[in-house]
Amino acid sequence: MKHLTLKHSGIELSRVVCGCWQAGKDLWVDIRDDESIAAMRAAFDAGITAFDTAEDYGDGHSERILGQALRHWRDQIVIATKVSWHHLRRDQIIEACERSLRNLGTDRIDLYQIHWPAGTFGSERVPLAESMDALVDLKAQGKIRAIGVSNFDLAQLEEACRLGPIDSLQPPYSLFWRVIEKDLVPFCERAGIAILAYSPLAQGLLGDRFRAGHTFAPGDNRTDNKLFQGQTYLRALEAVEALRPLAARHGITVPQLALAWITSHPTAAAIAGVRSPAQAVENAAAGDVSLTESDLAEMDRISRMVVDHLDDHPVMWTWKT
Repeated sequence: MKHLTLKHSGIELSRVVCGCWQAGKDLWVDIRDDESIAAMRAAFDAGITAFDTAEDYGDGHSERILGQALRHWRDQIVIATKVSWHHLRRDQIIEACERSLRNLGTDRIDLYQIHWPAGTFGSERVPLAESMDALVDLKAQGKIRAIGVSNFDLAQLEEACRLGPIDSLQPPYSLFWRVIEKDLVPFCERAGIAILAYSPLAQGLLGDRFRAGHTFAPGDNRTDNKLFQGQTYLRALEAVEALRPLAARHGITVPQLALAWITSHPTAAAIAGVRSPAQAVENAAAGDVSLTESDLAEMDRISRMVVDHLDDHPVMWTWKT
């Protein structure tokens, strides 16, 4: 498993990170706690040492499941969690951090991130300086070890960097969603900020298991994902088909190929969600895959079958932010 070192804290992340959104159950269907726990443990056994969750995932349920799954191996893992967009006042952040520590059953959070900028989803427009002041204080107290942000645009990220030591940015990023390459990727590379790509498999679309005409169960957030709608979805299925021969040449699956595309970037790690132990093991194996420049060029060409038809809006869902 390849690793990525965070600039300001020195924390080492496995290049494939176990994403724990599904474990929260909210906005997902057919999720069982025992399967989530088994998947997290399988990810750890397969070499994944970094786990990403958030207080918003099931109102802390994902954090509690993660804490239950890996409490015996706490010193061997990196825990990243996130404070919600409606908890960004100084006292709210401090309270949220304490709540997450209790949920996780730990005395420190390795990477604490702002989940969405203040003002998102109709939340209060708290000055970023106030939020960052609280995070810097929590870091000084040892309750968090590193600070990150998620879903920030370039101006917001630049401001955060002026206010404190930002170790990571967590944006949506995959072969089918490359909006951040316009300005955020170059900035992060210059500043030494790690890119923790969420939805690197485009919420399963790059998992090579969807077909034309697929419908989701009520309550599944992917109903609102732009990539699963209309002609975009059909183009994506065609692109997945085109990726299969390249994956076969490497003796890997399409999802492993897609994760390896993320980890081929020198400053990036892929946050891959898991539902089952088998999926966790498959994801972890992608952390050992190396791609050639020719591979990357071919994948770029195939990717553009989808991304060249998308606009520059950074949110992958039709949600009103």
